[in-house]
Amino acid sequence: MSDMGAFREAVIAWAANGHGGPARDLAVRLPVRAAVLLEGLSDVAAVEALAARQGRNLAAEGVCVLPMGGAMSVGRFARLLGPHGLGLRLTGLCDERERDYYARALERDGAARHGFFVCAADLEDELIRALGVTRVEELVRAEGDLRALRTFLRQPAQRGRTAEQQLRRFLGTKKGRKIHYGRVLVEALDPDRVPAPLAGLLTSL
Repeated sequence: MSDMGAFREAVIAWAANGHGGPARDLAVRLPVRAAVLLEGLSDVAAVEALAARQGRNLAAEGVCVLPMGGAMSVGRFARLLGPHGLGLRLTGLCDERERDYYARALERDGAARHGFFVCAADLEDELIRALGVTRVEELVRAEGDLRALRTFLRQPAQRGRTAEQQLRRFLGTKKGRKIHYGRVLVEALDPDRVPAPLAGLLTSL
């Protein structure tokens, strides 16, 4: 595990009511200057894939990309890492329906001035719309999941949904699939088609 990976695990353990000493020690030693607060591992995969495409090593830049295990944890992570905790610069991604919750949580801990970036439905929705349905289906085929997609689309629950909604739901039907496609979809993007929230996040770091 890299040093930044160790810091990330230490922060996650701290947020789960563990001891903050290891995270504090690593934050000073590395040093860490910023934390990107993300809902889950699929968002981490997408952010790290885009950074790699741009030739950036976020860990070497002192940036920790953190999966919080759910959007409702943002307040806890902001308290630990923001101005009243480790003093890191905080940013991240959230969904439109969580915008107000993020704003309140970050403002409460004095971190809102740095801003965060908002996806319409979620990051998968942004990526599917940026690539287009046809291109996403080509990627699903290339990854060996076309048969699974066709089986999924025959389910009665998918009737009446748009193709974009169906693909978005499909990505969440199997453990690990969203994480895998977080990377795959980003790697397939044309440079000028990166969704605005994701592009803005990387530019801000």
